[in-house]
Amino acid sequence: MSRVGLEGQVAVVTGAARGVGEMLARKLSARGAKVALVGLEPDALKEVSGRLHGDSGHWYADVTDHAAMVRVAGEVKERFGKVDIVVANAGVATGGPFADSDPDAWRRVIEVNLIGSTVTGRAFLPALAQSRGYLLQIASLAALTPAPMMTAYCASKAGVEAYAHSLRAEVGHQGVRVGVAYLSWTDTDMVRGADQDGTMRELRQRLPWPANRTYPLGPAAERIVAGIERRSSHVYGQWWLRGMQGVRGCLPALVGTVGQREMRRFGPRLQGMRIGLVGAGGEADERARATHRD
Repeated sequence: MSRVGLEGQVAVVTGAARGVGEMLARKLSARGAKVALVGLEPDALKEVSGRLHGDSGHWYADVTDHAAMVRVAGEVKERFGKVDIVVANAGVATGGPFADSDPDAWRRVIEVNLIGSTVTGRAFLPALAQSRGYLLQIASLAALTPAPMMTAYCASKAGVEAYAHSLRAEVGHQGVRVGVAYLSWTDTDMVRGADQDGTMRELRQRLPWPANRTYPLGPAAERIVAGIERRSSHVYGQWWLRGMQGVRGCLPALVGTVGQREMRRFGPRLQGMRIGLVGAGGEADERARATHRD
């Protein structure tokens, strides 16, 4: 598929204060796009915006708040005149045994990753229909295969994958293209935060190659930007994830068998695991919600 030049395109990136979102904003800006950054960390967003090459702006909003995201969509369009690309990237994670999980943290993962993505799509679809633009939903290896100790994250990413595939069929006749991006373990605050728990880190290291590695963020973001330029239906942050599509039907049974063995091995160590949101992004989400409640 031929590439669409990004010069002068207007791209919206949610969860843009750090990690995948920040790196995508930088790379999109370097290719000439005007970038609107959306997230919960106004100071960090302002700092990221200040480092971008071209025109950019930043908006504070919780992606689960429909009214806030509709406001942001209107302000972005007013500021830049159009919206060509939306990257629904905002996400949080928690890990550990489901039975011992914090119900509020578990629910928040679903709210941010799945509901927040649909709220983002709903808010920006009118502008994307006008520009015949592109919506890229950031998913994960977790959408392709289930994993123990990651029930909320896997459920949320499987959900956004299904949502994006369904949406593609609905809006394609309007000229709007919808893509799904898949990443394995990538060097971000979220992954580093999860690795602070020794049990989670060791469990991940025991995964079969190449899923047991942590991959650098830069090359993964380059692959995603190339997918944005092509308006691709599927984008893979690591080369081997494409091959997972062909075997994903076999994975639940395999994970179920191997996972039970690993749970028996690690069972005595599962008591007292941290059960909140992980990483700096998770901490920012918790702070923002605490401030809102106050």
